[in-house]
Amino acid sequence: MPELLIGCGNHREKILKAPQSPAVWTELTTLDLDPNCGADVEWDMERLPLPFSDDQFDEVHAYHVLEHTGRQGDYRFFFAQWTEFWRILKPGGIFCGIVPAPGSIWVFGDPGHTRVLPPEVFTYLCQPQYDEQVGKTALADYRHVYRADFDLVGNGTIPDDPDQFFFVLQAVKPSRISL
Repeated sequence: MPELLIGCGNHREKILKAPQSPAVWTELTTLDLDPNCGADVEWDMERLPLPFSDDQFDEVHAYHVLEHTGRQGDYRFFFAQWTEFWRILKPGGIFCGIVPAPGSIWVFGDPGHTRVLPPEVFTYLCQPQYDEQVGKTALADYRHVYRADFDLVGNGTIPDDPDQFFFVLQAVKPSRISL
């Protein structure tokens, strides 16, 4: 079961476990920008495409890294990055992430944080949500730049630390996009 831990730093613990996922890593690849952390792949997450093959990983994990990439309001990078995650995940693959919770003082208390990922933003990653909401709610239609597809499997705040928000997404392949 190949897994990828992005923005690993000096940390290698598997914090989130998706349904039907082993509690520990089985075939881990690590990625980080810092050459001193000993990652398998040294890479800047803002440089796309990512250096991996299509459908390479069963799981991708990102703990406290996504808020350091992209810029708030840069929808093109947001969707390009998620398209890359979708591309490197196998069909049915899982993306597990942790970011600062929207109300946390750390959302922008850390000088390296450049964007917030509130629960509502994951609506944009699920293609059927466009059919349900475009023209009926304030949801903007980004299907002209985003054609990948995820289902939200779970999300919430970490029970012991309400300043942390977790989410688990599953790659839907082929995409269910409709126009």
